[in-house]
This record gives sequence, structure tokens and C-alpha cells, in this order.
Amino acid sequence: MDDTNPLALEEQVCFALAVASRSVIASYRTVLEPLGLTHPQYLTMLALWEHGTLSVKALGELLHLEPATVSPLVKRLEQAELVTRTRSSTDERQIEVALTATGRALRRNALKVPTTMLARFGMTVDDLRATNAVLHRIIDAAEAVPA
Repeated sequence: MDDTNPLALEEQVCFALAVASRSVIASYRTVLEPLGLTHPQYLTMLALWEHGTLSVKALGELLHLEPATVSPLVKRLEQAELVTRTRSSTDERQIEVALTATGRALRRNALKVPTTMLARFGMTVDDLRATNAVLHRIIDAAEAVPA
């Protein structure tokens, strides 16, 4: 019989994820500062480097954020001259976000971020893949639960 307290703080996946999230994001700060990016801006740039020009709506879907959250993020990246925002030629209600030459060039400097973070966390690529697989299963399960 398992005598673990089901209400013990250390037994809660929500607690572990919250602490891990805060700790991981904080540890990215010093690595991203030389790039001039915050963690949310870095995630936005990752999406644009991978997918190219995206609508604010599509960017929000990729980042699992509401468009109202994405818009100010993109605006700050535009002020930093990393992206441009333009109305879609096919649907003027849509705003398209595209990388500038400066934004595309920043990718070269960002290439060191993943390996730096793996080293900081003492993880291998296999560790990262296994961790990501578990986290994505949790995300998928949580998103499948009706609100």
C-alpha cells in the first residue's frame, strides 16, 4: 500500500511544472540578454525562424497565446526592427508578421542558445527529447480537458 500523501506539495505535478517553468525561464534571461530578447520574444522569433511569415492569429496558435497577448509582443519586436507587421493582401483583417534582414541575421547568434541551455541543465539531447515528449503529453492532455 502506498502511504504517499496525495495532497503533499511535492507530489503535485502542477507545483513541479510551475517551479520548473519559472526556474527555466529565469535561467534563459542571461543567455537571451545579449540577443536583446526576452523569453517570450525568443519564442516568437523561434516560430518565425521556423515558419517564416505568419499572421498574428497563426503565431498565437503556435505559441498557445491569445492574439491580444501576441500583438504587444510583435509590436516590441517591430520597434527593435526584427520584424515588420503588415495587413494581409488577401484579408485586411489579418496582420502578417515577417522577419526583417536584422531579424533573420539574429538567428545565427541564437544558434548557441539551445546548446548553452542543455549544458546549464546538465542534459543530453536524448534527455531533452524525453523531457519534451512527457511535457507535450501533459500539454495535450490538459488542453483536451473542457474548460
